[in-house]
Amino acid sequence: MTTLDFITELFCRVDDAMRDVPKHSQAKLYPSEIVTLAILFALKGVSSHAFYRWIKNDWRACFPNLPERTRLFRLFKTHQAWANRFLADPTILGVADTYGIELLHPVREGRSEQQIGKKGKSNHRWIVGGKLAFVLNQWGLVVAWACDTANVHDSTFQYLIQQFVDTMVVLTDTGFHAQAGDPSNMKVCPRGTWNVRMMAETVLSMLTTVCHLKKMLHRVWAYFQARLAYTMAAYNLLVQWNGLQPDENGFIPLSIAEFSL
Repeated sequence: MTTLDFITELFCRVDDAMRDVPKHSQAKLYPSEIVTLAILFALKGVSSHAFYRWIKNDWRACFPNLPERTRLFRLFKTHQAWANRFLADPTILGVADTYGIELLHPVREGRSEQQIGKKGKSNHRWIVGGKLAFVLNQWGLVVAWACDTANVHDSTFQYLIQQFVDTMVVLTDTGFHAQAGDPSNMKVCPRGTWNVRMMAETVLSMLTTVCHLKKMLHRVWAYFQARLAYTMAAYNLLVQWNGLQPDENGFIPLSIAEFSL
């Protein structure tokens, strides 16, 4: 599949999900174009300047009404709620995990009053940045997500699990446990048990390798949130591109490597 074919089909799939969203009378871009561009940005995994140069120089013909760079990214931020349309439905069993995202090198911590990240540990090393928390259903699709600064404890995100108390049992690691108590639908799995939780590591590996999610350059929290929202939407769309096809053992392999830009 060529990049042009991919962008065209991506737009068609996004447009099918957003048929009921009207275009503002003064807007240059249709809602489907905004979401398609935002998903491409999340998938490309580069800075806003590099992404805009890529779209403007190589694919301007696909988006003839492309606004200037700052206007485009303000649209991404303003309409990030549209990304929720691509979240998956809950299933009986799910998995929750967190993921540290570096926004600043620890040596540079505190040098700017506009710093949005906080210092915390991720994969046994210190980072200054944010933390993504997500809930996956049994097929490995993102059902819900949230973010906070890297210094917060994983138990802060228990509300993500609580909202599915009547629909889904969610497996977590011990980091989600809180002394004040856990949601009734949360099952804490000690290390070495319930290997089904490794599905979360598979998802994070794809996001790290393809979307370059481990490090970001955002300096405003709203834009950081928007990037994560569209990354979750991009993952759900791409991992289901050819349908969820189980193998002879009933296992559904997940991959978005073929869509790397």
